[in-house]
Amino acid sequence: MRNLSLSLGLVAFGANLPSTTGSASETLHAAINTLHDEQDISISALSRFWQTPAVPAGSGPDFVNATAAITTSLHANEILDKLHRIEANFGRDRGTGRWSARVLDLDLLAFGQMIAPNQATLQHWMDLPPDQQRRQAPTELILPHPRLQDRGFVLAPLAEIAPLWRHPLTGLTVVEMLSGLSPDATAGMSPLA
Repeated sequence: MRNLSLSLGLVAFGANLPSTTGSASETLHAAINTLHDEQDISISALSRFWQTPAVPAGSGPDFVNATAAITTSLHANEILDKLHRIEANFGRDRGTGRWSARVLDLDLLAFGQMIAPNQATLQHWMDLPPDQQRRQAPTELILPHPRLQDRGFVLAPLAEIAPLWRHPLTGLTVVEMLSGLSPDATAGMSPLA
């Protein structure tokens, strides 16, 4: 029998290629509506859309990024499965290279204060040098997302909806993580009207 208690999830949305739905912005709107229509998921907060340069610089068109807070009775792996299914429905090919241009990218950033699969594994992925991040990807769900604290394109929209959410490993809030970034991490970013 499913535990009927609700958990808070934080989800990131990104796109920088058009899909069959339309532009990157139109794709994000449609993906958000699709997630909203999922059974057992309720979107409780949604950030503005942000235009952000592709990472690394020059690797593709600018992205449109957003974040959402969700409440759900599902488990973290069930949420991730739904996110991957939504990506596939919009034409995402998960076989393309890491950090490449894409029609839709949905990431489960955090699930309450859960650390998964364990603290040592999370710390390993958080400490991975940038050159290895491009070549290696975890085969299991890592929570919180191991790059969350490094990404202005995630933290800026996340600060709009969950500024006081606290990273369970570092103890820092979203606002503290965002203010601790170098200016380069948010260079070229701007909210869309």
